[in-house]
Amino acid sequence: MGEQVDSLEGIFRQGDLYDDVYRGRGKDYRAEADVVLDLVREHNPGAKSLLDVGCGTGSHLSRFREEFDHVEGIDLAADMVRVARAKMPDVGLHVGDMRDFDLGRRFDAIACLFSVIAYLPGAADIEVAIGRLAAHLEPGGVVVVEPWYFPETAVDRHVMSDVAQVDGRTIARVSRGERVGDSHHIEAHYVVAHPEEGIRHFADVHVLAVVARERYEKAFAAAGISARHVQSPRPGLYGPGLFVGVRQEQ
Repeated sequence: MGEQVDSLEGIFRQGDLYDDVYRGRGKDYRAEADVVLDLVREHNPGAKSLLDVGCGTGSHLSRFREEFDHVEGIDLAADMVRVARAKMPDVGLHVGDMRDFDLGRRFDAIACLFSVIAYLPGAADIEVAIGRLAAHLEPGGVVVVEPWYFPETAVDRHVMSDVAQVDGRTIARVSRGERVGDSHHIEAHYVVAHPEEGIRHFADVHVLAVVARERYEKAFAAAGISARHVQSPRPGLYGPGLFVGVRQEQ
């Protein structure tokens, strides 16, 4: 059996493979980014800068940079940032923890997508992270955060699978999610096959905090952000919905 490790030691340390997995699964980063762009423009039409927190390999950021004069990204996983830098060498990309980062400037808009905020250990850490987002947001600026599912919507014991062929590699991914207390544990197994490189298998576990909507809302309010939870206007995108918030003028 392949090695099983925490997600930060598994797929997130293999940025190129991560890109291939989600490209092969048909994840539409551009359409997702467009939803965020519409929300930002709705609340702050003149926004000129954006920070992508939990930017991963930069697939959303590639779209954002087309619409803003200045964009930056930050992610905890160094190999994901490495891949993003290869795509966008002229963009400021940082390795850091969303609970304590300080980029020394503010932005007109902040995106925090793909439920990355829920990879934090629990509600208290999420509250700290939202405080750091607020600290980097201009008054009147817009923040868009994709949470994980709430206690009433998180599905227990759910299995998913898919197979993708990308650039000569066949990648199979099978996962099973289970509620464990106030978190959702997703065990994912990957089989990667290549004509020259052979076949390898590894597994990792993604632990996501299951936090009540009201707890998020209180965290935003405490950080000086007026936020509401909305569903995506485009079917099939952002299953957990999105928090859209505006930092209050000071």
